[in-house]
Amino acid sequence: MASSIGNEKSVNPVLRISQLDALELNKALEQLVWSQFTSCFHGFKPGVLAQFEPEVKAFLWLILWRFTVYSKNATVGQAILNIQYKNNLSQTEKYQPLSKHQKLWYLIFTVGGRWLEERCYDLFSNRQLHSFCKIKRFINFGAGLLKLCGLLNFLIFLQKGTFATLTERILGIRSVFCKPQSVRQVGFEYVNRELLWHGFAEFLIYLLPLINVQKLKLKISSWCLPIAGLPNSENTLAAHCKECSLCEEWPTMPHTIGCSHVFCYYCIKSNYLFDMYFTCPKCGSEVLSLQPLKYKIEMTDLHV
Repeated sequence: MASSIGNEKSVNPVLRISQLDALELNKALEQLVWSQFTSCFHGFKPGVLAQFEPEVKAFLWLILWRFTVYSKNATVGQAILNIQYKNNLSQTEKYQPLSKHQKLWYLIFTVGGRWLEERCYDLFSNRQLHSFCKIKRFINFGAGLLKLCGLLNFLIFLQKGTFATLTERILGIRSVFCKPQSVRQVGFEYVNRELLWHGFAEFLIYLLPLINVQKLKLKISSWCLPIAGLPNSENTLAAHCKECSLCEEWPTMPHTIGCSHVFCYYCIKSNYLFDMYFTCPKCGSEVLSLQPLKYKIEMTDLHV
């Protein structure tokens, strides 16, 4: 009774991308098993496995087949994605497991086919006899024909979504879901938040080079520490003209920009050419006009 109930469970078709993902997972597992197996022989003489490599690989794939397709009707990649094989030759639409003949032919086509291809290449690669050359050309022609059929099968699979490999189509085995797939509730709050922050970051990256940071700092400092009315008398100007407001040295060719502070000609000129919106670093005044300082400084002040 339990077996009949299990066989009557409904069939759920598998998406194309899930079938392709299962094939990629199978290839990744085979590479992992082979790399782990060969690492056990690193301490031996180099090339110890080269002579028997096709047979060793076939033995490992045989073990994988025994504990996956033969016992569970699914490869490792399919088991991870909740997929298994169904006997598509049965007349009923309900799930039917693979028959023993299908499992054995699956072993012959997958494991035996790859072993035959590798072993025949080793046998006929160094043979120069005329008969061996004919057999080699015949084998190459058969391998190319199988690859062409595999390509045509893949194009049909992309259109109809069934039988991802030529072996599945020949044996009549189809991939189905083990259990009904529930509808996934996807929340987009996290995605929307990430998109918002990425957009804001890109906007800042574009905007920051356009901001005059020095002028902005002076504006903020002038708001926080309001400056009283600056005197413009000649005595105040004379008190400031002993030090350049930029290099803090004795001003060379002193010039003024309209405020009570004095600058070297080369200091103020180079900064003004670099930044057309240059402001006084002391008081934040903008450059109104660049004028030479018209005040006589006593020579005794040079030694103070």
